[in-house]
Amino acid sequence: MIQRIKALILKELFSLFQDYKRLIVLFSPTFMQLCFFSFAATLDVKNISIMIFNQDMGHHSNEIIQRISASPHFSDVIYANNLYEVKDAIDEQKAIVAIRIDEEFSRRIESGQTADIQTILDGRRSNASQIVYGYISNIVENYLLEIDPSKQIVNMDVINWFNPNLLHLWSTYPCVVGILSMLITLVITALSIARERESGTFDQILVSPLLPYEILIGKTIPALMVGLGEGLLLWFVGVFLYGIPFRGSFLLLVFALILFTASVVGIGLFISSLARTQQQAISANFIFFVPSVSLSGYASPIENMPDWLQHIVWFNPLRHGVTILKGLFLKNMSFVEVMSNAWPFIVIGCITMSLAVYTFTKRLE
Repeated sequence: MIQRIKALILKELFSLFQDYKRLIVLFSPTFMQLCFFSFAATLDVKNISIMIFNQDMGHHSNEIIQRISASPHFSDVIYANNLYEVKDAIDEQKAIVAIRIDEEFSRRIESGQTADIQTILDGRRSNASQIVYGYISNIVENYLLEIDPSKQIVNMDVINWFNPNLLHLWSTYPCVVGILSMLITLVITALSIARERESGTFDQILVSPLLPYEILIGKTIPALMVGLGEGLLLWFVGVFLYGIPFRGSFLLLVFALILFTASVVGIGLFISSLARTQQQAISANFIFFVPSVSLSGYASPIENMPDWLQHIVWFNPLRHGVTILKGLFLKNMSFVEVMSNAWPFIVIGCITMSLAVYTFTKRLE
């Protein structure tokens, strides 16, 4: 019995390594994802943009600001002239944190009184903002130890915008809405044409009066409806069962979900037009979906990634979907802000739909 099993094992190994195409399919996605994850999947927060509103201009405030600017964690230090600029920077995610130093800061330290530093964090990115706050606190504490180790002369006043209590569910649930909507839409569209090929009904569709683009439209609309319905169902559960605040416009949410789902449908149809079997479609789905989630800003900030990878991530619809969903849930994102993040959906959808039509028609020739 052992010899028979051994012979079967050797046969399987030989058949596996003799087929170079199968080896490429097995190992190339692994190395590709390893390359992406090694740059993106990290809990460290780097390349941070910080805004500073310094009303003091004294020695102590300038010393702290210089140390923050010299820190390797902060790549971009923006100086504000008023509180309106601070608000805009946090709203538009130009900075993940802002600090405000009042005009009495240096004078209070010199006189031995307690001085305040107000730290404003973006609560939409609760994990990253808390890590950044730790960096700032460490810089301030090290400076205070040099002045007077025996006294706590600076009070760090923390304000978390959009998520005052830093509830983890508030910041992650909008991402889950996008992830699950993307998953169900990809599965439906990626399997649609491949399923028809396997069942033998694809030939019947081809001999029907339908034109190729009409077939693709017929495959697109049901997936679009299901993906939109999934997103709205998740929105209902989050708002009415989990009590997650929704501060934006419901109509804007529907509009953004339609564009988001349409771009995902284009990707799914392109995968389906390439796959000959459902197994191939499922494998391609997995290869695309896992990096899409990891490179969406859900687990680690986009700012952590190198510039070349950020350009690639721009073509990930989930990356823009996460930004819009967080903005609609946790802050009242306006139509202009939604469109500034949603127009990539149109570009991605047009490119992938065109590729799907081209591949589909080529297969018919």
